This record gives sequence, structure tokens and C-alpha cells, in this order.
Amino acid sequence: MTLLVPLYVHPAEDPGAWARLIGAAPRTYAVVLNPASGPGPRPDPAFTAAASALHAAGARLLAYVDTAYGQRDAAEVNYEILRYREWYGVDGCFLDRVTADRRGLRACRRLVRSLRSLGAGTVVLNPGVHPDPGYLRLADLVVTFEGDWSTYVGAFSRPGWTARHPPERFCHLVYGVPEALVPLAVRTAGERGAAVSGPVTGGLPNPWTEPTPALTAPVG
Repeated sequence: MTLLVPLYVHPAEDPGAWARLIGAAPRTYAVVLNPASGPGPRPDPAFTAAASALHAAGARLLAYVDTAYGQRDAAEVNYEILRYREWYGVDGCFLDRVTADRRGLRACRRLVRSLRSLGAGTVVLNPGVHPDPGYLRLADLVVTFEGDWSTYVGAFSRPGWTARHPPERFCHLVYGVPEALVPLAVRTAGERGAAVSGPVTGGLPNPWTEPTPALTAPVG
């Protein structure tokens, strides 16, 4: 079991959620930091402390950056990564709302190359759907599903090309999962070719205010 954990709540607002995450850090693939839909205008001491504690616990930290499906200027994205690295010591980036079609592939490739040159050791792309297969060559991990549990159970389909890649390259982020079914959601992701997952019980508009209950579920 490997878990990607976006936690989009301020540490001062819910210190308990962050404490649970820090305590379970070895069970994570990475933790996504998102102080203000990005790094914010200045360092936030609460996030600085949380980032330090997570690193000390062995977690890999990813900067949340919204690419707006390729509409944001690459220089702006680069600047945000630099601020994240300076303020929070992130190890890589989680690029949200990434393009999925072949037309956006070239621009995404340029952006990822630039971010890696700035020190992003781990790059996760989140188109939220299965993208053109070319995106797999750009990133360490690609989120090929982001949506609610009912859609995941009833309407998920897996393109044949995904079987040519190891499951460790794929992640499914599922929200609105009944707590009792969280272990099933983790197993289902594995059965569908995604070794990394992030099932949460919350719903829209922000499902990511609590860490996944899978962090503290029994192993096995």
C-alpha cells in the first residue's frame, strides 16, 4: 500500500490531522503541500513547521501547483516552485489540472523539464483522467482518476495501453468513500493497475481536509 496524501487544511486549523499524517509518514508515497492554492505570498510558519516535521518523519513533500490545463504562464509556475523550495524544502511538485490530450504534450514536456532543472526531483501530473500515453514519459507518477466513489465504482474504464506500464506509475484519487470501504478502495486501485492511491471520505468542494483513513488502517 502506497498513499498519495493531499492535505488542504491549515495546520493551525486542524493540528490533529497533521499530527496523524506525520505519525504515519512512512506509509506515504508523498504529501502534497498547499498553503494557499500555491505557496502564498510569504512563508507560513505553521506550514514551515509541518514540512520540517514531515521531512524528519521520512515523508517526501510535493508542492501543489495549478497549471490551469496549460493556461498559466510557465515562468509563473517556475517561480512558485522556487518559492516552495526556499520556504518549505519540497522534494518535487504535484501539477494539478494538467492537460491530457496530445496537443498539450509539448508544452507540458517543456514545463516539466524546466521544473526538474529547478530541483523538482519527483514530478506528479494530475490530469484526473487517463491522458495521452506520452504523458507517462514526463512524470514519475500520473493521476489517472480523480473523482467520487460512485463514479469510480460504476464508470471507471482502463485503457489497454496502461498495462504496458508498471502500476507504480499510476495513482487514483477517490473522494466520498464511506469510511468502512476505504480498504476496499485501496485494493480496487491496485486491481485496476494503480499502486498509489488516496481514498478520502470527504466530499466537494474540498475533499482533502482530512488525511486518508488508510494511513492508520491495519496492514494486510
